[in-house]
Amino acid sequence: MQTRGGAVVARDEQEKMLAGELYDPRDSVLVTARERARDLCRDLNASRERDQEERRRILRELFGAGGESVWVQPPFFCDYGTNISLGKDCFFNFNCVVLDVCQVSIGNNVLFGPAVQVYTAMHPLDAELRRSEEFGKPISIGSDVWVGGGAIICPGVNIGSRSVIGAGSVVTRDIPSDVFAAGNPCRVIRTISSDKK
Repeated sequence: MQTRGGAVVARDEQEKMLAGELYDPRDSVLVTARERARDLCRDLNASRERDQEERRRILRELFGAGGESVWVQPPFFCDYGTNISLGKDCFFNFNCVVLDVCQVSIGNNVLFGPAVQVYTAMHPLDAELRRSEEFGKPISIGSDVWVGGGAIICPGVNIGSRSVIGAGSVVTRDIPSDVFAAGNPCRVIRTISSDKK
């Protein structure tokens, strides 16, 4: 429940979803929003390399912010798109997936290798509850981050600026800025200094 003008108003399913609360994914507003994103992804994924103007139009329409400068190598998939906020000049390589039931905030100049998966979506451990509801946790990625191919970024994770995530890593907890981190679970391997490759 929330208040508006002194009156108690129930949150709709989209508001609950974005707040990280349990929500019903079968809600008609959410179904329509997912259909919109999937149609846009389908159009993007069916486009040809020479269709750059059409791709740019689709990306501006798909993402909540950053569609004017992001570079996406299809295929690309997401749940809503509008919950993905990109800084300038981000890049998604082939086969990236972003499950954006909560906000995904990405800084400038972030590179995603092929088949990177970004998951904000979660399901209750209780089986009965899991039949009808789910929830999510937002993800934040700083600027100048490189996420290696096949990495999985789990719900609620924050990755600091200028860090590198090794290919195939499963990022289950926050990663600070200026580090190379890798593994399953992903852990800091070393600090990155400006004089090293």
